[in-house]
Amino acid sequence: MPAHPRPLPAVLLLSVLLAACGQADGSTQQALAPDAPLPTTVPRGTKLIVGDPPTKIALELSGEIGTFSFPIEWANLSGGPQTSEAFRAGALDVGAVAEIPAIHATWTGLPVKIIASRFRKDPLAHPTYELGIAPGAHVKTLADLRGKKIAYSPGQAQGALVLKVLKKAGLTKQDVTLVELPSTGDVYPNALAARQVDVAPIGGVNIKRYTATFGKDGATTIRHGLRDDPSHLYVRAETLRDPGKAAALREYVAAWVRASRWVHEHPKEWIEGYYVKDQGLTPDDGRYLVDLAGEPDLPTDWSQAVARHQETIDILAAETGNRPLKAADLYDLRFQTVRDGA
Repeated sequence: MPAHPRPLPAVLLLSVLLAACGQADGSTQQALAPDAPLPTTVPRGTKLIVGDPPTKIALELSGEIGTFSFPIEWANLSGGPQTSEAFRAGALDVGAVAEIPAIHATWTGLPVKIIASRFRKDPLAHPTYELGIAPGAHVKTLADLRGKKIAYSPGQAQGALVLKVLKKAGLTKQDVTLVELPSTGDVYPNALAARQVDVAPIGGVNIKRYTATFGKDGATTIRHGLRDDPSHLYVRAETLRDPGKAAALREYVAAWVRASRWVHEHPKEWIEGYYVKDQGLTPDDGRYLVDLAGEPDLPTDWSQAVARHQETIDILAAETGNRPLKAADLYDLRFQTVRDGA
């Protein structure tokens, strides 16, 4: 007589059922392979949670905010630490950051992928950061950094910039004193003014305000002469396995490209709608920031960006003792040719 089949263990049975259904929520979608073409149709029921506040404002100002084929929940967060925390909690699908968070996320066991990249044309003339110099610190060139106290924020763009600046100057961490401080708000300008540190990378409107407020005391800034312009969208690698999310992200990246161009082409509306109404800055501050940012560069070939990212990884790995990574592994190249028309 034929043997009767044994009943499947409960856990295995559940796995089989889920595989047959595709997803625990009843969806019949199967996981999208990393090398499969990006889907172009967003299925009903798909939603994105997006942590990209400036793009939200740009889309509102341009009138595009309501044109997506899927709902977006906007998360009011930015920066690497907040974004990675939200990723780990499953509370975010895509975030806007610079080049460092994807590296540290990978080092801490959170696989992520970069799906959009924006830079600045003529980046040396339009730096994101300048080196703020404390009154009486007597720093006029990078060589003068030797022996100085420098504000340092590990895991953030400013911290990586400090390491790159030291390398360019032919110095090591042993030639200076790195003072760990969070690079948030006006912490760095205040630390400079109080002589808590001699040098700190300061960005945005803080560059203008620092010298305006403390210039009478001898406060200055100098340019570091390095590229510091990367701006990325990144996601958890597992998010891209969901075909619906992948299609929605494709659509969002195309809108992000359009928004980036709109901001540059409509400076008056951007200054008033974002810098003044949303950020509470003065029109003069807004004009300063628009001029500082210059024209965006949105390449459809990321090879040079990946090479520059590899240089950053190598510097950080050597200084922190973390394992080297391949920068190319951080990018999902399927998105590099996604343009405004999607």
